[in-house]
Amino acid sequence: MAATTSKSETLRDPLSYRLKLLLLGPPLVSERLKHEKLSNPMALGVLASDCVSSTAYGTEEMLRILVPVVGVAAFTLVLPVTGAILLVLLLLTLSYSDVVMIYTRAGGSYVVARENFGPDIAQIASVALLVDYIVTVAVQVSAGTNALISLAHLLGDYSPRLDRFQLPVSAAVIVLLAYGNLRGIREAGRVFALPAYLFIAGAGSMLLVGAVRWATGGLPHAEIHTPGAIPLGHPGNGWLYGASLFMVLRSFANGGSSLTGLEAISNGISAFREPQGLNARRTLIAMSCILGVLVLGVSVLAHLTHAIPYRAGTPTVIAQEAHLVFGHGWIGQAALVFMQLATALILYTGANTPFTGFPYLASFIAEDRFLPRWLTRRGHRLAFSNGIIALSTVSMALLLVTRANVDKLVALYAIGVFTAFTMAGAGLTAYHLRRRERGRRWKLGVNAASAVVSALVVVIFAITKFTEGAWLVVVIFPLGVWALMRINREYRLEAAALESFSVVGERELPVWRRHIIYVLVDALDLATVKALRYAHAVNPDSVRAVHFVIDEPRAKLLARRWQDSPSTTVPLELVDCPDRRLRHAVVEFAARATEDADTALTLLVPRRAYPPLIGFLLHRGTGEVLAKALDHLPDVAVTILPFDVARAIRELQAGRRPRP
Repeated sequence: MAATTSKSETLRDPLSYRLKLLLLGPPLVSERLKHEKLSNPMALGVLASDCVSSTAYGTEEMLRILVPVVGVAAFTLVLPVTGAILLVLLLLTLSYSDVVMIYTRAGGSYVVARENFGPDIAQIASVALLVDYIVTVAVQVSAGTNALISLAHLLGDYSPRLDRFQLPVSAAVIVLLAYGNLRGIREAGRVFALPAYLFIAGAGSMLLVGAVRWATGGLPHAEIHTPGAIPLGHPGNGWLYGASLFMVLRSFANGGSSLTGLEAISNGISAFREPQGLNARRTLIAMSCILGVLVLGVSVLAHLTHAIPYRAGTPTVIAQEAHLVFGHGWIGQAALVFMQLATALILYTGANTPFTGFPYLASFIAEDRFLPRWLTRRGHRLAFSNGIIALSTVSMALLLVTRANVDKLVALYAIGVFTAFTMAGAGLTAYHLRRRERGRRWKLGVNAASAVVSALVVVIFAITKFTEGAWLVVVIFPLGVWALMRINREYRLEAAALESFSVVGERELPVWRRHIIYVLVDALDLATVKALRYAHAVNPDSVRAVHFVIDEPRAKLLARRWQDSPSTTVPLELVDCPDRRLRHAVVEFAARATEDADTALTLLVPRRAYPPLIGFLLHRGTGEVLAKALDHLPDVAVTILPFDVARAIRELQAGRRPRP
């Protein structure tokens, strides 16, 4: 009975695993992975949230640049800038429709670049996408909190004190998103799909009511001289030329943030049901149409209402538009609340899109050995848990550094994603150049134009936003590519070293005539007895015990106990170590024992395993240190044999005798 209880205790789940079960639910088996796929409506809600939600701040970011320079004229100039952005959207949609039909595995522009330019060049795309995902999380949650604070401003009096909640609320949302995704793909889909449709309904209603009120002459204007609003500039003659053209380009670069998230469908194509390519293309087209209508509608409303950005970021332009369109009655107030809550939700869930795409992409890059291999492992609920945790950690750090300021974050935003757009367009151009297919000229023209336009946006953004933080991304890019190349080089060197047996003809047959085992003895206890029993079970030519003398009185006491104990028949050998350099003494001892080249030595190290905190504070392990020190000796092996001290304590407290 005691033996049965003891075995059951060794099989008990550790506390960390029991906590995981409590927080994440029961584990999903790998066979269920094929069922963890998204339907097209679900995929639109999950993967399109990032792209569609950028409607909430795209127009505002354009006005932030134009209003201080050209004043009220900014509300007119925002329309042609929006038109230019929509043309870019059209090109990118056509290009990515081609991507998802040809490359039906997660990775998007990374896969396109790798297949057409090789893995090394593809790391430009991988760094671009990884940076974009990280910044997206920080931007989206910050903009979502802006939406909530804007609602509080519009329902009550404007109070700058509300802005202090920006950072803590945004940080809490990142934690919540990470938790939702750690629970698994299906759970994330159910939770994060609905807000996209709520926002589309709210924004669509706002545009429809706004159009009706404008047509009937009842659409009011915003007050552009209120405290906290951005001061109006005064345009001079020829304001589209010279230095002011630079401002127009800055506005276009800011507005380019409206297109971020467009690549999410190609990066997360593995989450679609079969046929993946066709389903992904349909979802992409639907997403682009929705985005185009909403971006244009918000810019037109800004033109009509003169909704102006505020220095602190709240109330937002889209919140002011909703307030003006829906009016001050109770129905209007209810519509405003619905609109702002839907905006906050889609922005928060737009931050979920990287939690879907980043882990897939990171696992794919890791499979190519350009990122650590642990990013390829699926976790408790079949999600790539390590990728989710890594994304959460880095995006949280970015949030803290920028104090969750959307304007500061946008400066880091579009370079990454437009670099990825450039790689995708260039890769598909190379793909179609090598093939003779129907519609080849059309596909070449679309993808080449997409690559050129995206590259121009990268250049414009890097120049116009350089001093506002874009320099950081410009520096990170080459460093990131170098780091990924360095990781790949290390993996290749390790593989070459470990697989060299096939070159030199190594075989598994032994080359020694004699095998001895030395048990490294620190104390006479259950761990040592267990090691001695194991050594005899291996059936070597000889089993010996050795103690390296660092503390002479303790060594003498150990020798007396050893001699008097009936627990072992193996003699104990004492080896002097007067300088207390244990590793050096063990290496010399092992070298002497195997100097005849006919003897193989196994050094058996009993390892007393303690609970993590107690082991860290009270005990120091030597097994791994000795294994590393002896690695260069060809005839020596180190075996570490664990003994669970915590289990022995439980048995003793239960009145049972611990056994080795």
